[in-house]
This record gives sequence, structure tokens and C-alpha cells, in this order.
Amino acid sequence: MAVVYLGLGSNTAPEAHLKIAIDWLQAEFSELVLSPAYRSTSVGFEGDDFINLVARIETELSPLSLKQRLTAFEDSNGRDRSTPRFSDRVIDIDILLYEQTISDDPKLILPREEILYYAHVLRPLAELVPELMHPRLGQTMREIWQAFDGNRSYLSPVEITGSK
Repeated sequence: MAVVYLGLGSNTAPEAHLKIAIDWLQAEFSELVLSPAYRSTSVGFEGDDFINLVARIETELSPLSLKQRLTAFEDSNGRDRSTPRFSDRVIDIDILLYEQTISDDPKLILPREEILYYAHVLRPLAELVPELMHPRLGQTMREIWQAFDGNRSYLSPVEITGSK
């Protein structure tokens, strides 16, 4: 079983859509563990606030097969792929890390680059697994978060009812 970290986010009825996603992940994959959730302003466009968190799962699926499964779930729950990259999201689930896999395949870049650029991805990951080493950098998630020089001020903790 591979240990995988997923980034989850929504800014369209986010509590409801994240709860649906968490319930689905719990049913589909073993050993679901969740980070704290954070409310953040939208990045790259004007929109409602997002709620983001990180989930740890275990799976026997390959990275690309897992991506296909996650994409199918997003699509079946109203994800509109005709919108710009930075736009409202009913549900967004990204593979952040798949074990210590490094991939430059345009279909699935691992580890996901957003880990290093966005506090709403890095902070929940660093809180969930502070001692996990970043496969490219050789630093722990805690060290990366402590050195993070991007905008941290837009995050505020939020509880997702029923997610713990």
C-alpha cells in the first residue's frame, strides 16, 4: 500500500462539498487521516473564500490510476473543467505526494509544486506530517513551513463538522 497525501479544497458550499469528499475518501481508501482545515481567500481570482485541508490515504492504485479516480469523483460532484485554472471550485482534490515519488510527467507532476508556493497547501501538510521529507528538497514539511516566506496571513482555522 502506498501512502499518499491529497490536497482538498472548495469554495462553493465548501463545508458540504468537503464533507462529501471526506466521506467518499473514507469509503474508498484505508487509513484516512485529516489535517486541520483552513479558510483562505481565493488565489488568482475574485471569488468566495476556500476551505482547504490535507488527507492522508493508503492505496494500491498507481499514481495515474489514483488521479483518474479522483478526477472522476470531482466530475461526478459538479466540477466544471471548462472554467479557467483559477476559478471557483465545487471540489478540488490534488495528489500532493505519492510516497517519495518524483515525476516530471506533465500528466502528473510529483511532488505537487503548490506545496512550496501556497500556505493553504503547505500549512495543513506540515501540521499533518511535520517530519515527512519533501522528495526533491530533502527537508521536512516543518522546515519548509518554518522557512516559508509567502503570504501566511490569509489563513484562518475552521472546523468541518463531522470531518474528525
